[in-house]
Amino acid sequence: MRDLFDGQEQPIQPERSNLQEHRPLAARMRPKKLSEYAGQNHLFGEGKPLYEAISQGKLHSMIFWGPPGTGKTTLAKMIAMQSDCHFIAISAVLGSVKEIRAAVVEANSQKQLGKRTLLFVDEVHRFNKSQQDAFLPYVEDGTFIFIGATTENPSFEVNNALLSRARVYVLKSLDNDALGDILERALVDPVAGVGELALTVEPEAKTLLVEVADGDARRLLNLLEMACDLVEKNGLLTSELVSEVVGDNVRRFDKGGEDFYDQISALHKSVRGSNPDGALYWFCRMIDGGCDPLYIARRVVRMASEDIGNADPRALQIAINAWDVQQRLGSPEGELAVAQAVTYLAVAPKSNAVYTAFKNCMNLVRQEKSLPVPLHLRNAPTKLMKELDYGAEYRYDHDEPNAFAAGQTYLPEEILGEEFYFPTERGMEKQIGEKLQRLKSLGKKS
Repeated sequence: MRDLFDGQEQPIQPERSNLQEHRPLAARMRPKKLSEYAGQNHLFGEGKPLYEAISQGKLHSMIFWGPPGTGKTTLAKMIAMQSDCHFIAISAVLGSVKEIRAAVVEANSQKQLGKRTLLFVDEVHRFNKSQQDAFLPYVEDGTFIFIGATTENPSFEVNNALLSRARVYVLKSLDNDALGDILERALVDPVAGVGELALTVEPEAKTLLVEVADGDARRLLNLLEMACDLVEKNGLLTSELVSEVVGDNVRRFDKGGEDFYDQISALHKSVRGSNPDGALYWFCRMIDGGCDPLYIARRVVRMASEDIGNADPRALQIAINAWDVQQRLGSPEGELAVAQAVTYLAVAPKSNAVYTAFKNCMNLVRQEKSLPVPLHLRNAPTKLMKELDYGAEYRYDHDEPNAFAAGQTYLPEEILGEEFYFPTERGMEKQIGEKLQRLKSLGKKS
């Protein structure tokens, strides 16, 4: 990205504040020109749509989707500066339709002066439907160029009407090289960074800071600032000191966001794919990120029925037992029991026959009218019911050879012959399938 606008880029003017020195390091270190922007090379290669739009000044409405600390706000500010646009920022956390109207008035006044306006909406997914709809006419008529930032999947959190008018750009977690560049710049910058402290920093301390930042530049700089507060000028910043600041590191894990569902999906698919290592890894990632182990235990019970079923009926009991242990003992003992269940399910024989049968049967039930129970299957607790032949032709299986009333039917007449459950050839279900075939054969002969 360093060659994006050779000789043209202009530094963003520092924010005016009498308390500049009291702002967090992450705010002071916000890049002031495009060549300082770290990462996201996939968006800024020659010929890439965003690169071309900015370089040619042909801006369009867009949404930046990515994890925290990847530079969404910074990029919006730089685009406004590079394109000579008036910049307005709204936070959806605190914003309202009133703020949107005020932004429209401000944008129209700039338009009269011949200047375009870029409206940046942070956390746009937090605006409700009516608030998001309020942007539409002004995006349409060019009152402002709209840029939204979100950590959540826009497909789920942004209205289709707004989504259709904006191009989505995915920002990725920063890799270690990008984080290392940011760290080095912070250590030598005498104004915005901590360079005035003239610290000596152990290589191991730098490595640790980059690792625990977990792709988040803001987290990196916040940890650095906290560590520097404990070091005197001209002092030594050690890995031991960084470890004290980091404490019990909790990796980035949004319990209600897409990352959460991506990881539980990866765990489930690893179990289904008979890969205990993958299943255990995603289980540990979720636990390390702060996920409630009881949530995972409940999902493991679901996996036992959905992906293993009668191929190994013990899987369901093991999953329920693990859930019970987690409830009774808590962490860390309970987590070991859930890990045992996860690995057992991963190596167990697989069958989704019960899951498929259940879905197919539910579909039929919802499509059919309410079919009556056949008379021979009805109970007859009263004299009237017996007179109406309730249960009259029912054959008690235990009185039949092999405890099986061959030829007796159990479905409403309208759907006789329907089949839902087709056992696989795997695990115990193979024996179940063989038994069902024998019973069907007896039924046909009766």
